[in-house]
Amino acid sequence: MSALSLFAVDPMLDTSEWWWKVLAIIAAKVLVIFVLGLVGTMFMVWFERKIVSGMQNRIGPNKAGPYGLLQTLADGTKLFFKEDLLPEQADKWVFRLAPFLAFVPAFLVWSVIPLGGDFTDGKDGTVTWFGEVTRVQLVDPPVGILMVLALSSIGVYGIMLAGWASGSKYPLLGSVRASAQMISYEAALGLSLGAVLLMSGTLSTSGIVGAQDGLASWNIAATGFIPFFIFLIAMTAELNRPPFDLVEAEQELVGGFNTEYSSIRFALFFLAEFMNVITMSGVMVTLFLGGPQPLHVGDIDIFGWAGPLSGTLWVILKTLAFLYAYVWFRATLPRLRYDQLMDFGWKLLIPVALGWFIVLAAIELGRDEDWNIYLVVPICLAGLAVGYALLSSALTVSRRNRERDGAAY
Repeated sequence: MSALSLFAVDPMLDTSEWWWKVLAIIAAKVLVIFVLGLVGTMFMVWFERKIVSGMQNRIGPNKAGPYGLLQTLADGTKLFFKEDLLPEQADKWVFRLAPFLAFVPAFLVWSVIPLGGDFTDGKDGTVTWFGEVTRVQLVDPPVGILMVLALSSIGVYGIMLAGWASGSKYPLLGSVRASAQMISYEAALGLSLGAVLLMSGTLSTSGIVGAQDGLASWNIAATGFIPFFIFLIAMTAELNRPPFDLVEAEQELVGGFNTEYSSIRFALFFLAEFMNVITMSGVMVTLFLGGPQPLHVGDIDIFGWAGPLSGTLWVILKTLAFLYAYVWFRATLPRLRYDQLMDFGWKLLIPVALGWFIVLAAIELGRDEDWNIYLVVPICLAGLAVGYALLSSALTVSRRNRERDGAAY
């Protein structure tokens, strides 16, 4: 394998000759992802404002451009020309670095998400561009889903360092909340992801998509729906989206971790938040809804007329469904108290995610060892019921002890 092939991280591309063609394909992919990220973020801001306004019987953006589509561009341009403030007590180097730690990982996640593919007539999702067979994603490393987890974790460092470096107590409290929230919900997210990897048998994002070649094979159904809902809730908390937006709760923390930021640095945090919503929606589509795999009505692919572009249309449609759900959450759900946030993560999501993962592992082991599946499932469910009863009893005893002894402070 040549050095160029290693640089491309795409073993499907032939670099033995016509290397300029390979570089052109890689450059085109990078350009498309960059433009897609920026335009998608602008659309998401407009989309959220319009949907929420409709749910609350308001008009929303309607002045800048048709249907207010250019309002986000106008707001971004305004932020470029606002004064860039630097607090006197801030750690100046870290204060400047933090927005990029939030913004750059949000972009990089796009690199491993399959954005399309040709699945017509039994094809495997590969496409042919300029005579080269490739996939509609920038890179396809064997551990692509681990890259997603790593980048989502790095993004939290931007929030933590922004609050710490501001030299103010309210941003600091917001950053401490961010770290505690990430630790609480990362465990549940990882366990629900483990269920997907157990069923797919691969860490490659394209491999996960390839394993979901029919509606019954989609991981939302194959894993029993519970890991999907746990992943959705945990990812909402990871993204600091309502009702889990405790890191910027204006009622008690002014503006939260980004209180001291202004101008382009504030815009970077704003872009990172909305871009993360799109990228993580794409991740959930990849993990649970088959990515660009089509949903057939009978034997008909409703986007079959688009040929190689049908996979991209399916990704857009499925991602839009998640984006609408996130906006719906924001418009309807009240913000949790911080103790409710922690209790929900540690006392409910993590035990349920762990228990369901054990059930799925037992079922898979039973299939491999040719056990009676009609005995394995009831035994596992009975074990979960016993574990739930013990946990509930322990929580009840702990609550009674706290009520008896009174508050420590």
